[in-house]
Amino acid sequence: MTRLEIAVAGCGPAGLAAALLLHRDGHRVRLFDRFETPRPVGSGIMLQPTGLAVLRAMGADQAIMAAAARIERLFGRASPSGRMVLDVRYRALGWGAGFGLGLHRAALFDVLKSLADAAGIEFVLGRTITGVTAGPHPRLSFADGGRAGPFDLVVDALGAGSSLAAATAQPLSYGALWANLDWPADANLNVNALEQRYRKASVMVGVLPIGRPTERSAPQASFFWSLRRDRLAAWRETGLEAWKDEARVIWPAAECLLAQVEHPEQLTFARYTHRMLKRPAENGIAHIGDAWRSSSPQLGQGANMALLDAYALAKALREAPSLPDALQGFVRLRQRHARLYQALSAVLTPVYQSDSQVLPFLRDRLVGPLSKVWPAPAIQAAMVSGLVGDPLRPLELTGWRL
Repeated sequence: MTRLEIAVAGCGPAGLAAALLLHRDGHRVRLFDRFETPRPVGSGIMLQPTGLAVLRAMGADQAIMAAAARIERLFGRASPSGRMVLDVRYRALGWGAGFGLGLHRAALFDVLKSLADAAGIEFVLGRTITGVTAGPHPRLSFADGGRAGPFDLVVDALGAGSSLAAATAQPLSYGALWANLDWPADANLNVNALEQRYRKASVMVGVLPIGRPTERSAPQASFFWSLRRDRLAAWRETGLEAWKDEARVIWPAAECLLAQVEHPEQLTFARYTHRMLKRPAENGIAHIGDAWRSSSPQLGQGANMALLDAYALAKALREAPSLPDALQGFVRLRQRHARLYQALSAVLTPVYQSDSQVLPFLRDRLVGPLSKVWPAPAIQAAMVSGLVGDPLRPLELTGWRL
């Protein structure tokens, strides 16, 4: 395809990856963001074999792995029984099945931003995007009344609250408090596992090793605590010490992390939504990552989906004879996998984050034991790895496949 004028809205992993891939294919790319200085937003993330395959194709995998913590297992126990409820091991997929990576969001941002700077990609900062005029030559509108364009294509990577996408989000009842904390040297926690504790489905406590955000920093962990949105005010009124006492009862080994939380302001509350656009690409606009679809982070696929979307869009533009054909091709490459994981998230989230009494009862007494029986271990590992639906094959990406 001929050289296109492309605006990428949003400087997160989805936007940076899309900008890099499109720039390398010869398009003129401008990356817009509301921050005066681009910066990462959010807690630690899980990179799966799918997302790592994209980063490998971009030449960013070695830098990412140097900053990340290798995750070989995801497991969780019910409290107070101690019963194993979840136990997922990547090795269940067979030899060479890969692994996950626990990563500080800042580390992923820094690696992609450095590549973008080295490539000479143009950043337009301090511009809050409020809308887009769709059509053959879309233009961006900003909060200050200004406009930019015309472009041949606008890539929406603004996340779940995108101002360029239809407001179809359904807020989920549960969100999570989270904090990135130092990994204590004497921690009685698994440095190669995402570990969780559950009290019914109303409380989920988790610890994810996330490596080092910078070369000089100490190893860190993301600590999170699920909480209903409408109970946030009550949590604040109850006080930090009362909450820490509750957390110690559920998971005594987490004390080494709880001791680092001295002020409520250290904990950020993340709100989650479930949404999926019916038309992720048309009229000169392509929505990628959470701008296309968002869900609970229960399956840990957010950043990986965004990277796959960015790669699929670049591939479709490279191979299609026209822009409309490319946008249709992009949707074909990603829609089945995206729909599949939206459905899985909708089904599984209430099992771990809800007010249900029945679901956690069945989970603790049936799902846990059955998950040890073939072929359940391989199915669970494939689901967590993001490999269900075989997303790498249509993208012709190298990596472990089912």
